[in-house]
Amino acid sequence: MPPKPKFTKEEIVFAAKEIVREKGLSALTAREVAEKLGSSPRPIFTVFRNMKELQEAVSESAMGDFNARLRRAADFTPAFKEVGMQMIRFANEEPNLFNMLYLPNGRPESFSGIFGRLGEMEELCIKLVMRDYGLNEKEAMMLFKNAWIQCYGISALCASGIATFTEEDVLEIIGTEFMALMMLIKSGKSDVPTIVPVPNEEKAEFKVEEIWDKL
Repeated sequence: MPPKPKFTKEEIVFAAKEIVREKGLSALTAREVAEKLGSSPRPIFTVFRNMKELQEAVSESAMGDFNARLRRAADFTPAFKEVGMQMIRFANEEPNLFNMLYLPNGRPESFSGIFGRLGEMEELCIKLVMRDYGLNEKEAMMLFKNAWIQCYGISALCASGIATFTEEDVLEIIGTEFMALMMLIKSGKSDVPTIVPVPNEEKAEFKVEEIWDKL
């Protein structure tokens, strides 16, 4: 008969998440968790098979915290902009948890792979954009995808300690991008060909002024 766990799964995950929050993902070891619990490492492995499984549980818990912030955005107007603000606040206030979720060490992942794991965040944002701006699902996805990339970039700069932004800075930056995207979508001309840079000695397929004429 397996030994009865000394700590619950929730207690172990909470202790492990506190370690990541305070010291970063690299500090998440069995010894650190055991010390946080005031125990030996043994009880950890009566609940989790290995540290990888514990790390996955911590990531899931941190994502739950993040999604709880995002759900608050539904009570704001405009809701989608508040989603972006909440994402950036999370990166500022919980940089180590943000880094664990979105700036992991190791092999780089494709954008489609990262984007495909957004889950609740994507569903919530698409729903809010369609509700508040009268866009169809395809248009809402275009808006969300481009706006998310911008908010992610600001969040990554904050969480990594490279740059800081005031709330006023963020409101202006993401507001300008949002309005530009909305104007493009509402114009019905969002399928205008992308300008591709070419060497000056070669003839460009599209001239810049021709692109402006199409808008």
